[in-house]
Amino acid sequence: MAKYSMIAGTGSYFPKKILSNKDLEKLVETSDEWITSRTGIKERHIAGDEKTSEMAFNASINALEMAKLPQTDIDGVICASVTQDTILPSLSCMLQDKLSIGGKSFAFDVEAACTGFIYACSIADAMIKTGMANNILVVGVEKLSAYVDWDDRSTCVLFGDGAGAAVISAADKPGFRSFNLSADGKYKDLLTIENLGINYLADLSNRKKEDNYIKMKGNDVFKVAVKAMSDYTVLAIKNSGLASCEIDYFIPHQANLRIIDAAAKRAHIAKEKVIITLDKYGNTSAASIPTALDLFIRNGTIKKGCNIVSSAFGGGLTWGAMVYTI
Repeated sequence: MAKYSMIAGTGSYFPKKILSNKDLEKLVETSDEWITSRTGIKERHIAGDEKTSEMAFNASINALEMAKLPQTDIDGVICASVTQDTILPSLSCMLQDKLSIGGKSFAFDVEAACTGFIYACSIADAMIKTGMANNILVVGVEKLSAYVDWDDRSTCVLFGDGAGAAVISAADKPGFRSFNLSADGKYKDLLTIENLGINYLADLSNRKKEDNYIKMKGNDVFKVAVKAMSDYTVLAIKNSGLASCEIDYFIPHQANLRIIDAAAKRAHIAKEKVIITLDKYGNTSAASIPTALDLFIRNGTIKKGCNIVSSAFGGGLTWGAMVYTI
């Protein structure tokens, strides 16, 4: 059994179409200044006809190439998403088939909304440490544009599409150092997508199309998110065995710049250590942390040996944090 697991390679993918704040001014009553000042977002990528599974595949190929690992060496596929192509088959099985490793690996989905990538990494880490696998492909991917009400300016300005992947492998030195996960269903009504589930077909004849889009009580989510992200960032660092000063970068879920700033301040993380990508990509839910990680590895900012803390919150509500060394 492996004593440790670590990220051996990362990959990301974004659709070509870019929807800017100026473009949104033509769709709803809003402005670039209003969106930027309240969220920090300037533009986002929109998938159009591209499927979630296709974006996941493209990010996965990039991660495998960085890891220098053949697809056939993957023992398992874990996908974190709330925007799967279908309920059945699972997104992970679709991706497994696209990678031509069906029958040679396990495959399952994790649904923890924006915290999904952290949840999935914790599962992969545990499976590797218990000897169930040596190499696991973890993907955070979302096509949230499919669930956006483009007449609702409070939500349509926030979300974008994209995919991030990480190859997690057995290692002889520390990679993942700590995970702290939580959820509280009493906040279930603060952020919802009622598009799928057994209630959907039962109520279909009595529902308007708009009832099935993303719904969010932004102010209430903000209050929970700031406390949850900051508390669990501090907790994950404490449990990692590292001192706060040894953390090189903070890669938070890219939801809202004000939430990120508040969480970093409460966790006493210097502003220059905070990785921000939401200005160009918006909130991509489960894809936001792995895409940010990949982008900053590839631009040379994050190097081998860097210690990173990531935290997130999402519908459920779920939240969590992890500390890991690249």
